[in-house]
Amino acid sequence: MKIWNKKMAGATFLSMTLLLGACSGDDENATADKGSDDKSDEKVEIVYASGVDVTGATEKLIAAFEDENPNITVKQQEMPADTGASHDQYVTTFSSKSTEIDVFDADVIWPAEFAQAQYALELDRFIEADGIKMEDYFPGTVQSGNFNGRQYAMPKYTDAGLLFYRTDIVETAPATWDELFEMASELKGKEGTEFGYLMQANQYEGMITNAVEFIASYGGEVVDENNEVVVNSPETIAGITKMVEFVNSDFVPSNILSFQETETNNAWVGGQAVFARNWPYMQSTSENKDGSEVAGNVGFAVLPAGDDTNAATLGGWMSMINRYSENQEAAWEFVKFMSGPEGQKISAVEGGRAPTIEALYEDEDVKDAAALFSNEEFVATLQNAVPRPVSPIYPLISDIMQVELSKALAEDITPEEAAKNMQEKIEAAMAE
Repeated sequence: MKIWNKKMAGATFLSMTLLLGACSGDDENATADKGSDDKSDEKVEIVYASGVDVTGATEKLIAAFEDENPNITVKQQEMPADTGASHDQYVTTFSSKSTEIDVFDADVIWPAEFAQAQYALELDRFIEADGIKMEDYFPGTVQSGNFNGRQYAMPKYTDAGLLFYRTDIVETAPATWDELFEMASELKGKEGTEFGYLMQANQYEGMITNAVEFIASYGGEVVDENNEVVVNSPETIAGITKMVEFVNSDFVPSNILSFQETETNNAWVGGQAVFARNWPYMQSTSENKDGSEVAGNVGFAVLPAGDDTNAATLGGWMSMINRYSENQEAAWEFVKFMSGPEGQKISAVEGGRAPTIEALYEDEDVKDAAALFSNEEFVATLQNAVPRPVSPIYPLISDIMQVELSKALAEDITPEEAAKNMQEKIEAAMAE
């Protein structure tokens, strides 16, 4: 497949093959298959719902697609900047079986929910017919879009947690959580720092991403690939125990239980810490000489390993198709383009979004687009990224985890009690 570049001109007509298999007779499947009458010589308009993009990359991506597919016009529908508001708007739209939207961007934690609710179209038949190699994508990004063995979303761009450290204080990043604990304790106070380590421990979704990293690094899980609750295990308890140790150490801020990403970033660029866990965007804020006290003295590495492995919680966005779209074939062509090498290169070069296709990190244009994209540690982090529990009731699972883990971090209950409570409450939620 050719890779997009700014010198490309002309248009390539892509034929649209009818891929739909035999339809069952029920009304729901009949509704879902309305798009099967698309013809390659017909003009089709599809509606693409996506979040606010200040980089202009989305406009360039749509223009490149339309150049190659002159029979398909893409109309962009801008969604609210707030992810939760976007989620709720999608639910309202899709629950009424509206055909208003054809393609939509989805947070990595949404696909299972939308799949079980039958808002999203299964993509397996398209993937197989077009010979898409899912092994070319980072594993965690594929797993996030898979539910009950079927693929409902294609990876678009990705994100993962990183360990930041002061290069004027630390020569080599710690390899394990135990090493980090020791170094954070010993180095606190060096070069004017107040803290050894910063993280996100407030009761919100960001705390769950930190918890998943601790849990996965010790070999634990919350929900396994069979949608079984497995959180009450020795491995998960070990991860929670280590997280509790960090939160209650003397090298984190006394108000660490109120820390989200913003507090972490502000303290970090203010030169207050030796180590910090945050998302890749903090590399940019760290090097902003106008607002950072640590510019030129920041390195980053994969998060430390527990007893099992290194693990970083997966972030990012996926592309999905509305099950009730009347233009499913055209919608797939756009999803295929966006999530393929050509579309992802546009998103990386023009929008600074990290590709989900590993081979693109060898592309010189992509490597030049952002310092992170040419860094081996960052690519290794993406390879090890683990999704949050893939479940159709993830929002409820997250709420349960937030409550129980917050109690454990405050030492109101033990890690064992937290794991037991989460097991029972998540099982009960799934049963309902």
